[in-house]
Amino acid sequence: MSVFEVVAIILAGLAAGTINTIVGSGTLVTFPTLLFFGYPPVAANVSNSLGLVPGGMAGAWGYRHELRSLGPMVRRLAPASLIGSVLGAVLLLVLPPAAFEAIVPILIFLSLLLVVFGPRLSRWAANQHADHLTPGRWVALILGILFAGMYGGYFGAAQGVLLIGVMSILLPLGIQQINGIKNVLGMIVNLVAAVVFLIVAPGVIDWTIVLLISIGSLMGGFLGARVGRAMHPNLLRAVIVIIGTVAIINLLVD
Repeated sequence: MSVFEVVAIILAGLAAGTINTIVGSGTLVTFPTLLFFGYPPVAANVSNSLGLVPGGMAGAWGYRHELRSLGPMVRRLAPASLIGSVLGAVLLLVLPPAAFEAIVPILIFLSLLLVVFGPRLSRWAANQHADHLTPGRWVALILGILFAGMYGGYFGAAQGVLLIGVMSILLPLGIQQINGIKNVLGMIVNLVAAVVFLIVAPGVIDWTIVLLISIGSLMGGFLGARVGRAMHPNLLRAVIVIIGTVAIINLLVD
């Protein structure tokens, strides 16, 4: 491995950790980088998932102030992310990539619409039931988190956009609080998927790649938390839409 390759992969991890903490979609930086250097797609995807775990932990820690009063909410949503990530990781190992990736651009586009119109829809829902979340909304929320976890365990790119889109419409919370929850759930998905890969397919993991991406993503997680928390909510939504749109274009071009 050349010095250029080492530096490029660490920088890709830094960018991914930063983007994941602010929005999500960091995999769209690291995964193509690994393919550029000739790593097999499955090995690149699995190693990338492992390498992004430290960044997710750093990002979740960086949003601890926004999460201070949301512990019960996170604990109720976490099992759906956990179960979904296991299912998604297993699907990655048994299904051809085209079986799932064909609908990814559509899912991201729908998520962006939820991010854009989420505050208006959330206010409407809150006016209907201002003091609590109805059972129907809880079911929809759990199913949305479960599906986002499956997608994250399978591929991971734009998982954060999916999570923010679902929660923007169903939770009467501010975008920064939603982003904090997203960071915790995204970390759970990456961590659980990584454990599944370690147990089921340890032979496909490239530990050098894991180490390099881990170094970059850890720094990026702390950086992303500082940048994301300083953003005005409208600016944060705009960044989410821009990055999600770029993700759609990249996936369609590929």
